[in-house]
Amino acid sequence: MASIRALITEPFHRFIHNDFHETVAKMTLVDRLLFLIIHFIDKLGIWHRLPVFLGLIYLAIRRHLHEEYNLFNVGRSPVGVRFNPMDYPYRTADGKYNDPFNEGAGSEGTFFGRNVLPVDQKKELMKPDPMVVATKLLARRKFTDTGMQFNMIAASWIQFMIHDWIDHLEDTKQIELTAPREVANQCPLKSFKFYKTKEVPTDFYEIKEGGLNIRTPWWDGSAIYGSNAERLQKVRTLKDGKLKIDSNNDLLLHDQDGTPVSGDVRNGWAGISTLQALFIKEHNAVCDTLKKEYRDLDDEELYHRARLVTSAVIAKVHTIDWTVELLKTDTLRAAMRTNWYGLLGKKFKDTFGHVGGAILGGLVGLKKPNNHGVPYSLTEEFVSVYRMHSLLPEHLDLRDISVTPGPNKSPPLIEKVPMPNLIGHKGEKTLANIGFAKQMVSMGHQACGALELWNYPTWLRDVIPQEVDGHDRPDHVDLPSLEVYRDRERSVARYNEFRRGLLLIPISKWEDLTDDEEAIRELEEVYGDDVEELDLLVGLMAEKKIKGFAISETAFIIFLIMASRRLEADRFFTSNFNEEAYTKKGFEWVNTTESLKDVIERHYPELIKKWMNSASAFTVWDSPPESHNPIPLYLRVPK
Repeated sequence: MASIRALITEPFHRFIHNDFHETVAKMTLVDRLLFLIIHFIDKLGIWHRLPVFLGLIYLAIRRHLHEEYNLFNVGRSPVGVRFNPMDYPYRTADGKYNDPFNEGAGSEGTFFGRNVLPVDQKKELMKPDPMVVATKLLARRKFTDTGMQFNMIAASWIQFMIHDWIDHLEDTKQIELTAPREVANQCPLKSFKFYKTKEVPTDFYEIKEGGLNIRTPWWDGSAIYGSNAERLQKVRTLKDGKLKIDSNNDLLLHDQDGTPVSGDVRNGWAGISTLQALFIKEHNAVCDTLKKEYRDLDDEELYHRARLVTSAVIAKVHTIDWTVELLKTDTLRAAMRTNWYGLLGKKFKDTFGHVGGAILGGLVGLKKPNNHGVPYSLTEEFVSVYRMHSLLPEHLDLRDISVTPGPNKSPPLIEKVPMPNLIGHKGEKTLANIGFAKQMVSMGHQACGALELWNYPTWLRDVIPQEVDGHDRPDHVDLPSLEVYRDRERSVARYNEFRRGLLLIPISKWEDLTDDEEAIRELEEVYGDDVEELDLLVGLMAEKKIKGFAISETAFIIFLIMASRRLEADRFFTSNFNEEAYTKKGFEWVNTTESLKDVIERHYPELIKKWMNSASAFTVWDSPPESHNPIPLYLRVPK
């Protein structure tokens, strides 16, 4: 068999990039042939220009290969901990008891997985110096925005999701970085201290150390519910299943120290708090509806059912609304809707239920969860590609919503609020003065920053980090410098090796990465001619973008793997995505909610009617709605 395989694939070796020969040799015969298809298309650089249906086939092949070769478990899988899902027909506080074959998978305090094998960089932590990298290649020179495509609600949304999914356990040992003389006068902090990531032995021969996730990586709404029982108790009213909220202003409640009362309160700002408050209202509205419909449900039952519904609404909004605006192409619109509804589409699924497998019926509603043989977790590489602080501007453009709307429902500008006034405890006070409606409308009408070189917010170079409980730490940090250091510290592959690990053709010269001559000069100044030294974060910001994509193609590949995995590995989106778990009324609530606009309109109908002109709440609100395209989505050809 091996000789037949070699005979078939040997003629293609010259065609395959040299860096992939060893990887391809380990693949099955079928997977080798599938790799040849995507590799040929990658060499032409045309997958995103293919007709939509062919583009979907390309993405399906890629996803299959990554599920086979880019999911690495970190730590030993527990043995003998299978349980009966009927004993836990709800999401637990700490994420346990979701995977029927592994009670601990995806729970608080479990290891981050890997999509690319770790690359030890302990001897290269300071090569080149992180503060030099941040100063010369990341720090904002002039604010660049995303035009009408993506607004400040969209920027806040991804931070809202991060507070749901990922946060590393830190060590008690501090590290100090000091600015080299060549950039010291350009650094707001000449030096700063921070806690190193805690490295935990895995007792596993392949990957010997790993980091622990102190948030639950399931799509379980832990940004509003918390990742453990202690935090959950703080946010519940223990009456009618509801969560605590300030009924006077529709914003979060605060404790005596001014810390907000919500599921996750670390390193927040007004944008995140606004979305937390909105989805607490959503949860409580679900509770009211279920209580009215099912009078026998007690506080505990109402809470559990409402959490299932609200978490599913969040996941659905992210899948078929936020991501579609982030990756604004017909191919990705079709791909994300296929993830949720399948090729047969929403109308068919609403009428007949889930029919067929993942392709025809979608990942949501599958008969059983699928983790592809690797216990569910989010990964170190996932953390790295979600470093998106460049989305944040220098100011929030505060709008006047007491007047008559202008053209395209636009409100006039009142003032520019500096972003440092909107973060942490100070930000909570500022938000209380602004109010929910004005904050939401202002974010809706303001474009967010672009993910490019020289666009990392200057105010984040001198920022106060917080403890898990939301209290400020004494030491300020230079965040872009810290993020460069974090990837190296956590053994995340640098840009070129990262691409190789994801079966993407690596760059051989700076011109392969960008056409910007100034960027090439700066890259050469920092890294010399060695493209292998390029840090992942810098590469993601510098990379030429696919038309319509707000992120790089390299980052997108991690999205491709993990966006699907978050749905299909979770039994509450697969085997337990039904009326029995959610209730008939709750299931209907999820199935009839299609967007964040629907959620906002449910609670603030006048706000949407008066101030939103766009089709999506994640695009700038005074942009025109998309014109009708009579060509069916799957038959379209990108322009």
